[in-house]
Amino acid sequence: MKIALVCYKKQEKYSTGAPDEDQALLQFLLNKGLDIDHVIWNDPLADWTKYGIAVLKSPWDYHEQFGAFNVWLDKLETLKIRLLNPYAIIRQNSDKHYLQEIAASGLKLIPSLFLEKNSKAELNYFFKTFNTPALIIKPCVSASAKNTLVVNPGNVSERQLQLNAFLNEESFMVQPFVNEIVAGELSFIFFGGEYSHAVIKLPKTGDFRVQHFHGGTIKKYEAAPEHIVAAKKYTDQFAAGCLYARVDGLIIEGSFKLMELELIEPYLFLNTDNGAYERYYEALLRLMY
Repeated sequence: MKIALVCYKKQEKYSTGAPDEDQALLQFLLNKGLDIDHVIWNDPLADWTKYGIAVLKSPWDYHEQFGAFNVWLDKLETLKIRLLNPYAIIRQNSDKHYLQEIAASGLKLIPSLFLEKNSKAELNYFFKTFNTPALIIKPCVSASAKNTLVVNPGNVSERQLQLNAFLNEESFMVQPFVNEIVAGELSFIFFGGEYSHAVIKLPKTGDFRVQHFHGGTIKKYEAAPEHIVAAKKYTDQFAAGCLYARVDGLIIEGSFKLMELELIEPYLFLNTDNGAYERYYEALLRLMY
């Protein structure tokens, strides 16, 4: 069966500072004998009718063309192309409102409240509600810290004007700024529902953003068994049938708390673990057959 490994048109802002995981994975799977192509999701010349399976690897710019991305999903579904991860999960996970469902399940996560498009923000309300000296605010459809704001009492007036302008265009999520981010954000990677490996992502000095293209550093992480068990609860309940899942969060007072469940386009840090490529391949085979 012919497979499309779905990626994006390379942009420097997303590519600097990390190995090209897409190309390395493609070559690994070709060496395994799979009939697989690297295909850009919004390439107008792509012939999707050739493919029986599409593996959604790194459409990192989907949030910048969200309407077109959803049209593309509809097209693939109409063509009866099997998408990994599944269509319904991709659609839900593309908007951070999905965290409301996770919260309702009782699983632990960083508290999150939402400001809907065309609403007006009153940021002092969130300081009081979360009992926090700082807030972090990000779009509900976003990636790579796009339009992410950190708010404290010294910049609240400026940030409120900025946020109210943003709210004319899209909805936002508000969370308390959690100091544990400075000690490192953890990513637990699962293939086919089974734990593979973990990394710790550290922001550069004076920043909170852990992405490599914002100066963050990534190291292999030897996760405690109880934290792996905790991370797996999110994939068991909200990533059924998924080829991959990345569970991002923090250890707070000894317990793992979710920041985001990444099911669309996460970097998988395959180069940090000797067996990661093989585990990815084996999970893909199990789903194919």
